[in-house]
Amino acid sequence: MDTARLAEGLREQTAGFARAVAGGDPDAQVPTCPEWRLRHLAGHIGHAHRWTAELVRQAAAAPIAAPAADDPGPQDTWERWLTDSAEEVIDAVQEAPADARVWSMAGPTPPRFWLRRMLGDTVIHHYDAAATTGSSFDVADDLAADVISEGMGLLAEPSAVQFKPELAELRGRGETIVIRPHSGQGWVITRTPDGIRCERGGGDGDVVVSGPVAELMLVFTRRMPARDVTGDRALLDHWLTHTAF
Repeated sequence: MDTARLAEGLREQTAGFARAVAGGDPDAQVPTCPEWRLRHLAGHIGHAHRWTAELVRQAAAAPIAAPAADDPGPQDTWERWLTDSAEEVIDAVQEAPADARVWSMAGPTPPRFWLRRMLGDTVIHHYDAAATTGSSFDVADDLAADVISEGMGLLAEPSAVQFKPELAELRGRGETIVIRPHSGQGWVITRTPDGIRCERGGGDGDVVVSGPVAELMLVFTRRMPARDVTGDRALLDHWLTHTAF
């Protein structure tokens, strides 16, 4: 997916997220993130966007300080504050030099990494906001597919186990999990002795999860249960348990 589509997707999803949180009770519990209230969810996205934009602007070689709190300010300012935050990310990435490299959990990376990372985070939290306030949630198939690819890529990074030691439990002996969307190419996850390998493809596996791509995105981010599973359900459950953030 090119940078222009990532930017367009971030605008779309941030706008939907902003509408959802602006119309809800700020103190409502987020059912898919029960440790958060709606105001925390709004603050998380707005501050994550701004933190990312500053990281890219500085071409930082190490993590920069995060905000002391996720306070989003008065609710009547949330919608504009959030859409502005997305523009900060987009502008920072688009204005970065072609050879720029920025810190990431996967090592020095082009700034585009962070545009994609913020899109993935925003899509999933847009769903969380919609689940909290009863507003609509929609995501284009190409964006949902990229959220899956980006998330699987992060889990397969050798350095990921430093941030999430539980990922070491996913090493295996070649067991395979196949993600099979109703349309388009799927994904094959292989558990190897050295770690996780994820590739685009299809076929059969030890367990196969099928469905619309947006639904599969929500299954593998633990927002909804899998409805169409064939094979070793315990293998899928083990994966989902050890990939929860």
